[in-house]
Amino acid sequence: MTETATVGGGCFWCVEAAFEERSGVEDVTSGYAGGHTEDPTYREVCSGNTGHAEVVRVEYDEDVLSYEDVLEVFFTIHDPTQLNRQGPDVGSQYRSIVLPHDEEQREIAEAYVEALDEEGGYDDEVVTEIQPLETFYRAEEKHQNYFEKNPDDAYCSMHATPKIEKVREKFEQKARAESD
Repeated sequence: MTETATVGGGCFWCVEAAFEERSGVEDVTSGYAGGHTEDPTYREVCSGNTGHAEVVRVEYDEDVLSYEDVLEVFFTIHDPTQLNRQGPDVGSQYRSIVLPHDEEQREIAEAYVEALDEEGGYDDEVVTEIQPLETFYRAEEKHQNYFEKNPDDAYCSMHATPKIEKVREKFEQKARAESD
């Protein structure tokens, strides 16, 4: 059965590309959520005035991945302690955000963030925002599969490639360990 999760952690091009690497992920769509403007454009979201974050909608096979697994990928590929920024991208549109689709996802996300803080894996407190998903707006077509369509883009090479490598390394090793 296919389930859906929505998260944002910086530029959606990079987050989308990293999730595409994880087995069990069936589709990733870049978009906008968490704001107050109806049907915003990329330019409007980049202005920082719509309240939206750049996010991805991840459709995954729950027989292969759990919601916790999706969150594990998400927290592996970005720094959840940076408020309104990821790397060179600055503004509320790049905030760390989890947008649960239901009460169960909200509870799991809150427990996950609490556990991250308790484990002390970060020097600073996790600032990931958790708010219910109200509306997901699909980004313009040129933003879908951006890294795949633009593999030589300098921004993607610098920022998406390291995220992809983290997913490949961490989850390939995990898959091998689980099969032993």
